[in-house]
Amino acid sequence: MNNSTTRTRPLIALPQRFSATTSALRYEAVVTARALADTVLRAGGEPFMMHPYAPEGRVDEAEVADRLARCDGVLLPGGGDLTPRLYATAEAAVHESVYDVDEEQDAFDLAVARYALGAGLPTLAVCRGLQVVNVALGGTLRQDMGGPDREHRHVVHPVRLESGSAVARAAGTERVDASCFHHQCVDRLGAGLTVTGRAADGTVEALELPDGAGWFVAVQWHPEDTAAKDPAQQGLFDTLVRQSSPSYPQPERDENAVP
Repeated sequence: MNNSTTRTRPLIALPQRFSATTSALRYEAVVTARALADTVLRAGGEPFMMHPYAPEGRVDEAEVADRLARCDGVLLPGGGDLTPRLYATAEAAVHESVYDVDEEQDAFDLAVARYALGAGLPTLAVCRGLQVVNVALGGTLRQDMGGPDREHRHVVHPVRLESGSAVARAAGTERVDASCFHHQCVDRLGAGLTVTGRAADGTVEALELPDGAGWFVAVQWHPEDTAAKDPAQQGLFDTLVRQSSPSYPQPERDENAVP
């Protein structure tokens, strides 16, 4: 038997999202975007769906660390807006466009980000995930980009990546077509973060930690939207899995196939 077939897939922690309703269940649910789970599996990893437990916005950091200790990498997904009180001044008003705030989700995601970065777990952060990391490192966000004419919702636009950056190496290109759905963006950078990708309007679209303990890439777009057909987008997930377990063989992919 080929020994590679018996190796364990790298376990990629993927925090779930709360959902008030879902078609298959009678009660409130915790869910994961199928496209995200598919990208991890396609890359050779095993998505580990983590229940975002932080009742009343209080999280046990030691418990989060214990739960993550079995994982080989982290994928921080998109979702609703972070509560502005985590990054805005006390007197700042909450913009009317802020939506789906959940302080339990916020507390858990921030704890996952802090542990992953501190422990050097290979981490890919997507959309809200990028914003979570920026806030975890002391950065701030623009609560709204300026309405429908300036936000990046339901759009695909080009993003220019810094030559030689981790994100450009993972994508295999210095220009990607990014599928976006966000009305917020980075304002002040968190400690140690470097911008490695921007949209044509100057919006920060990719961040890295050059002096971090492990591989880290954050993108403001949703690479999972087009990863099944776009090797540059799938490359981000392939690299996450490869960094999470260098000895695990990467599958040979048909670029036109989907799971």
